[in-house]
Amino acid sequence: MYSQSQLDAIDNVIQTNLVAAGLDHVIFMDMGGNAIAKHDNGKSYLDSTAFAALAAGNYAAVDAMAKLVGESEFSLLFHKGKKLSIHFSKVTDDTLLISMFNKDISLGLVRLKVIEAIKEINLILVKG
Repeated sequence: MYSQSQLDAIDNVIQTNLVAAGLDHVIFMDMGGNAIAKHDNGKSYLDSTAFAALAAGNYAAVDAMAKLVGESEFSLLFHKGKKLSIHFSKVTDDTLLISMFNKDISLGLVRLKVIEAIKEINLILVKG
């Protein structure tokens, strides 16, 4: 489990690195589909509980497919839509970072910001 100071620090990383960069929604979650931290830009509504559960199932299915083709994992997953895209990234063996962004944000910027955020989150988790 995470301490309150870890949760506060993770919230800060998500707010300053991802939401401030223009992402619409960000969910830091465990592989069981439980949201640990969730933030949005305040402009739209998302049922993050249902979304996290579905995202966990989606990631598990892709993980099983990776093993079928001889990969240990696909640590990155991306879905592109007309209005909104979703970027899945593994943070630890037990956690995922889900980022949702609109067509005004480039995938390259999202990937860069997510990599930075994951490094910071991992430092927070290691410090305990």
